[in-house]
Amino acid sequence: MSNWPEIFGLPPVGDPQLVIQLLLLLKLLFLIMVANGAPILIRNAFTDMRFNCPLDFNVKFFDGRPLLGTSKTIRGLIASLLLTPAFALLVGLSFKAGFTIALFAMLGDSFSSFIKRRMKQHSGSRAPGLDQIPESLFPLLAFNVMIADGTGNSHELHLNWPNIMLIVLVFFILELVLSRVLYTMKIRKHPY
Repeated sequence: MSNWPEIFGLPPVGDPQLVIQLLLLLKLLFLIMVANGAPILIRNAFTDMRFNCPLDFNVKFFDGRPLLGTSKTIRGLIASLLLTPAFALLVGLSFKAGFTIALFAMLGDSFSSFIKRRMKQHSGSRAPGLDQIPESLFPLLAFNVMIADGTGNSHELHLNWPNIMLIVLVFFILELVLSRVLYTMKIRKHPY
């Protein structure tokens, strides 16, 4: 049973790197939650804010449906891009890591909205997996590219595929649970 960390691509029990890697995974999971939660929280805090226009400016795609839909707003993008780097600094990661995670979480969220519009689903509709995987997978892949590229003075560790899949799975579960809780608290519009 002491080999459980190796299943998730982590160092074995007893290796001091295990705690360091687990902390990194928790920090990244937290930042992905912040990046994806910021638009929801800011929407409720600033209901009459000027930047409440759709990110796609109501542009229609070739199929006549919205490019992204009304639930993706400039206000939400700005909230994520400002809050996530700030929280990254608070948890001991770089501003660049926080910004990268926020940007790619929003790209993943927009990607899933684009796909859902092509599937004729309305803005705010539910699509389990499609709603969670891109917005957690894209930032993790971008984080790895940012670290591997070597241009920054970042001290963060590299993630392997089992690490990435673990974070995506935990995010998927947490997002489903927290969505219901936030809906009950009247913070989210839908329980999903």
